[in-house]
Amino acid sequence: MSWVQAAALCALLAVIHTWPLASAPGTLSRNDNGDTMLNEWTLAWVEHQLPRVPAHLFQGNLFYPAHDALAFSEPLIVPAILGGPVAWLGGSPVLVFNLMLMAGFALTTLSVYCLVVRWTGDRAAGMLAGTIFAFNSHTLTRLPHVQAVHLYGLPLALLAADRLVVSGRWRDALWLAAWLAVLAYTSGYLIVFGILMIVVAIVARAADWLSHPARVAKALAVAAAVTAALITPVSLPYLRVARTEHMVRSLGEAAIYSATLKNYVAAAGSIHMATWSTRLFNDPVDPLFPGICAVLCAAIAIGSAAIRPGENRLLRRRVFMLAAIAAAGMILSLGTHTPIYGWLYRAFPPMQGLRAPSRFGNLFLLGVAGLAGFGLVQLRRRFEAKRWIGAVSIAVVVIANLEALRAPFQFTRFEGIPNVYTMVRDAPGSVVLAEIPFYQPFAIFKNADYVLASTLHWRPLMNGYSGYVPESYVRYADEFGSFPSDEAVRAMRRAGVTHVMVHLTRLERDGPEFERRLGAREDLELLAVASGGLRLYRLR
Repeated sequence: MSWVQAAALCALLAVIHTWPLASAPGTLSRNDNGDTMLNEWTLAWVEHQLPRVPAHLFQGNLFYPAHDALAFSEPLIVPAILGGPVAWLGGSPVLVFNLMLMAGFALTTLSVYCLVVRWTGDRAAGMLAGTIFAFNSHTLTRLPHVQAVHLYGLPLALLAADRLVVSGRWRDALWLAAWLAVLAYTSGYLIVFGILMIVVAIVARAADWLSHPARVAKALAVAAAVTAALITPVSLPYLRVARTEHMVRSLGEAAIYSATLKNYVAAAGSIHMATWSTRLFNDPVDPLFPGICAVLCAAIAIGSAAIRPGENRLLRRRVFMLAAIAAAGMILSLGTHTPIYGWLYRAFPPMQGLRAPSRFGNLFLLGVAGLAGFGLVQLRRRFEAKRWIGAVSIAVVVIANLEALRAPFQFTRFEGIPNVYTMVRDAPGSVVLAEIPFYQPFAIFKNADYVLASTLHWRPLMNGYSGYVPESYVRYADEFGSFPSDEAVRAMRRAGVTHVMVHLTRLERDGPEFERRLGAREDLELLAVASGGLRLYRLR
């Protein structure tokens, strides 16, 4: 199988595992989830702002007048650049998101395939490892989060680190820095995962670099310095919001989103859910079970390395390294259930920006995926004289995919952004928009479609939705809550609001009475009435 064929197979698997998304990527969506619409906005904002005013990339139009609004959540700069040509040719944010979701799955599969093939030369093992890491219970239950599937920087950073500890070459140090930068420009979680993964890998591979420690130390210093320089532009906004907006996650918050051992036996694949796993989902759970096939193949790799210690020392060391990465990922995903997370939280400040320790399970899944690939290699070498081993290898890859399969998914239909928002875009002068209802922080997820709609006008928006709620929004939610009262309108004027979009069908108060009060205000000029109960007003 050539690299082109491997890439095509990875793309085909992405289509299968997200089916029927590829049948209508411009209209099918997961917009029933606010995080999807936030990700659609993020990709669209980067694609809009980066070619125009890159210096102000993080000054998103949400949560006006808060600064660095893009830093309230993941930056998604790498997937946004990949999807840029589609957006610049007129593709909708939903189309870009869906294409980048499938592309993330395909590229992640291909990256692990590359890792295992470079280490073993075995393409079947590479495809097994790639599919286990890309398509599993964890990634296939996080379709609203595009960053959750753009994981290719992790295995490729590991490949560079592996080469670095063996050779100590500066070229490998530069590749390591480049892949760590890809992680940082995709997700704050991913760069933390990547750094800790590299630390574990270097410690686990001490036997490889102790013979030339000075050369490896110099190469690592180069990698660290180049990485720091590359990620400074994306790190500074997060440092600013941590200082000015107090955007720091407490250990108490981390405890809520820490995994338990239950996560590691919960499988979301259709076959497992139809047989034994359903009862594990009585409570919300982040499933991290990699699959029976993956576990068995990983056990073969570990057992073979333990039983035949004299056979292929480099392979054994890589098996040990992958096992150490898997163990570290599992322990860290348990969060505050162990003291280790608290120690790292205090010693490594980037950890203080993470809300969900359970996502460290990605490192566990990467370790197990790599080990499963090594396990298949051992089987193929043990029975290489048997004619049936090729068919068995294909069957193992197929079974691993069947275990993970959750498709066909139920998607909602995206009908487009209401055309009335073009009037906001085309309004003369400075425009600041507030949307009513203006939800309280506990219901801020209901702002998500306001956020998506802003991609049609890009005007400053008082509303917002993200992983963090700025203090200014909390204040405005209280002040605007009584709209259209005198107090609320005065507060809007003080905040700089020029236009108000009212969603009558979303108001819990009496509709006719609310409309009467709106019509009685002479300082609100009705500009447009649109379907769905939309009313656009200008503050006189």
